[in-house]
Amino acid sequence: MRDIRYLALGDSYTIGESVAENERWPNQLAAMLSAQNLKAEVTIIARTGWTTAELWQGIQASPPQGTYDLVSLLIGVNNQYRGYSVDEYREEFRFLLNKSIEYAGGDANRVIVLSIPDWSVTPFAIGRRVDLISNEIDLYNAINREETESAGAHYVDITPISRDALEDKSLLAFDGLHPSAQMYKLWVEAALPSVLEIFK
Repeated sequence: MRDIRYLALGDSYTIGESVAENERWPNQLAAMLSAQNLKAEVTIIARTGWTTAELWQGIQASPPQGTYDLVSLLIGVNNQYRGYSVDEYREEFRFLLNKSIEYAGGDANRVIVLSIPDWSVTPFAIGRRVDLISNEIDLYNAINREETESAGAHYVDITPISRDALEDKSLLAFDGLHPSAQMYKLWVEAALPSVLEIFK
C-alpha cells in the first residue's frame, strides 16, 4: 500500500454540505484509491459559501504543510451566485490554480480541477432565471477549463452529471441544493481515470 497526501480545495461541494464526512467526494475518492493500493490521507480546506477570494483567505488561515501527491480544486459557484465579474473569477481562479500546482510540488500533472456543477436544475432555483444561471455556469466553466488546460493540469467535467438531477432527485441531498452521496460517487468515477493516470 502506497501512502499519498491529498489536498482538496473548494467550497460546499468539497466539504460535502448535507452529507456525512465519508460521503464527501474527496473522501469517496480516497476510499476508491485504497482499492488501487493507494492509501490517501485527505486534507480538506473548504467551506460552504466560499468564493475564490474567501478560499484564498481560508488557505492563508491554515496553510497547507509540505508537498502533496494530489491536489483538487473546485471553486466558483459562489462567485456566480453573487454576480461577481467573470474577469475577476479568471484572475482569482488562475491564482488558486497556480497555488494548487505549488502545493503539488510544482507539478501541474498532480492537480485536478472539477468543473462547477449547475445548481439551476435544483429545487432551490425554482422561481429564478434558470436559463441565465445555466449560461453563467457554462461561462465560468469555459474559463476554468481554459486556465486548467493552459497550465497542464487535469480537467474533469462533472457539470453534465449535475444536470441529471433535473430528472433524478436521488442525486440531490435533503436540502434540495447540494449533491447527494450518490452524485458525489459519480463525480469520483469521472475523476478516477485522471487520478490513476497521475499514480501510474
